Amino acid sequence: MRLTTRALCGAARTAWRESFPLDGRDVARWFPGHMAKGLKKMQSSLKLVDCIIEVHDARIPLSGRNPLFQETLGLKPHLLVLNKMDLADMKEQQKIIQHLEGEGLKNVIFTNCVKDENIKQIIPKVTELVGSSYRYHRGENLEYCIMVIGVPNVGKSSLINSLRRQHLRKGKATRVGGEPGITRAVMSRIQVCERPLMFLLDTPGVLAPRIQSVETGLKLALCGTVLDHLVGEETLADYLLYTLNRRQLLGYVQHYGLGEACDDITSVLKRVAVKLRKTQKVKVLTGTGDVNVVQPNYPAAARDFLRAFRSGVLGPVMLDRDLLQGPPAAEP
Repeated sequence: MRLTTRALCGAARTAWRESFPLDGRDVARWFPGHMAKGLKKMQSSLKLVDCIIEVHDARIPLSGRNPLFQETLGLKPHLLVLNKMDLADMKEQQKIIQHLEGEGLKNVIFTNCVKDENIKQIIPKVTELVGSSYRYHRGENLEYCIMVIGVPNVGKSSLINSLRRQHLRKGKATRVGGEPGITRAVMSRIQVCERPLMFLLDTPGVLAPRIQSVETGLKLALCGTVLDHLVGEETLADYLLYTLNRRQLLGYVQHYGLGEACDDITSVLKRVAVKLRKTQKVKVLTGTGDVNVVQPNYPAAARDFLRAFRSGVLGPVMLDRDLLQGPPAAEP
């Protein structure tokens, strides 16, 4: 089947604009009190911090980072950790690094905290950055205090636990989860290394109160930085299908046994629901009375589609590929 290359579907744009505060509406819904308090608490803890590790999702290395971090956290040494590299298409890794260097980000490490990939690079890099900078208010203190920041659900707590496994041979110190909002407050210091003596501060994920574009918001939502129901599982599934087809990443066809690719999300979700036996009985009023009709459970099918993408079952994806080709196109 030949797929049509469609623009970002109007339904997704409309649904997203209705739920996302691009024009400043309903900011509290997306920038709740614990985020604002968390940002203030981060600022108040800065005098104790030697370096900042910003964690972000490797599938969106060029979009969705919170600009408020740079504005509020000052000029501390900064390391960008692009986590979940196992879920990202890394063919253009060098282009990503060059693009970030052009934005002034010269210290970047790609990681996979599930398998502790590249984790051993972090402590030496932090030590180097701190050693080449002036340690404000820290005097001759030989221990290092590092603050871990980022938008929700990018793996900040997983990074801390991974560092502890590598350097202390100890288990979890912070709770992790597959949805945003697990870490709700700036925690006490967590030791992650003995030599050098290093402590990390885990912080709550903080989204920018305004997202620069509809598509950036959809990418963030696909990566799980906001709760799905706030956007709509079917809206996200539609954008995911559009993205996979546009990139010719058709692993979903084989995974769900669809036979061929399709760019109609309703048709895809119907077939997914039937295959997974995710159906529901619905009463339909007819001229002869109520009739029970079996219908596909579209929300359940959409949730499974999103889960398959986020777990890597559909293959690695680089959601920011367009941005690597040049400056992002202006939205109509």
